Amino acid sequence: MTQEKRFVGIDVSKERLDVAIWPTGEAFQVGNDRDGWRDLVRRLERLEVGLIGLEASGGYERGALRTLIEAGLPARLVNPWRVRQFAKACGILAKNDRLDAIGIARFVATVPPRPTVRSRALDDLAELVTARRQLCDELTRAANQAEHASQAIVTRLAKRRIRQLKTEILLLDKTIAHAIATDEELSRKSALMRSVPGVGPILTQSALALMPELGSLTNRQAASLLGVAPFDFESGTFKGQRRIFGGRRELRDVAFMAAMIACRCNPVFKAFSQRLREAGKRPKVAIVAVMRKLIVTNIVSLDGYFEGPGGNVMALPMDHTFDAYCAERLRAADTLLLGQNTYQMFKGFWPCQDGRSRGSSHGRGR
Repeated sequence: MTQEKRFVGIDVSKERLDVAIWPTGEAFQVGNDRDGWRDLVRRLERLEVGLIGLEASGGYERGALRTLIEAGLPARLVNPWRVRQFAKACGILAKNDRLDAIGIARFVATVPPRPTVRSRALDDLAELVTARRQLCDELTRAANQAEHASQAIVTRLAKRRIRQLKTEILLLDKTIAHAIATDEELSRKSALMRSVPGVGPILTQSALALMPELGSLTNRQAASLLGVAPFDFESGTFKGQRRIFGGRRELRDVAFMAAMIACRCNPVFKAFSQRLREAGKRPKVAIVAVMRKLIVTNIVSLDGYFEGPGGNVMALPMDHTFDAYCAERLRAADTLLLGQNTYQMFKGFWPCQDGRSRGSSHGRGR
């Protein structure tokens, strides 16, 4: 007899994990330490688990999440805000650890989240990138203090802290660069992303660490995950202004600065921004559009193909209508951004066609 699938919700705190199983209603607690994680794995391995959900809890969830994934269990990290809104929609207005675990279990049973991308290398890189961002925030505060302080001793202390912070940031920069260079997959992705003009080391490192899903998402999914996808605000005859919402703020802040640079230094993004400004778009709207284009460009670079995430050509509608659409888009394009594999195939084919120029190929595979 086939066992019914169970959905597990885990509410994470510093000292313990509150576990709830849906739909049986079973609940138990384990310690949030190595012994507790092993006990949790032993208990869950006996069940036919569909999904396991854990809320992001300031880092206290990392050990349990890594242990579950390494044990081959389908663990997912879920957004606490979405889970809380879901619980309210289910009529659960009270809040405690047991109810939170039940809410997470019901959430993953009803709204299955995307797979969580985790590895030791990614976790280490994310920790380094986060530490660097925090030091940069401290540097900004110290610089403001040194500029505006009226007491000489406060100014001296702030300047001393600035020198120390700059040294620590430089040390982290070298450590992050070494971590990427010594990992084959991270190094490959970094090289592809850096091939896009306007994408520098900070955006590359932040994207690799804070959005490891890049290369497996659609354009809209990536834009939404970054928090630069405009959402409709309409009802009946009312047509409100579309606004961006949510996303990963830490990465979005870095992407904003990269977009500012791309608008000045990258001719493609500069022309794109100017067209939007001339069409009456506000400056910040144009910058957000460039941010969205930057992240989509990185998807193309990481995929290595023009057909989309996953490299599955057969998923496309290979028919005359699709061929006509592709031909129209290619003829209208000013510039083609090809994945590395596609570029290698095309560069030896196009110059050799009858009636075509046999000039050398320009550009390089991205």
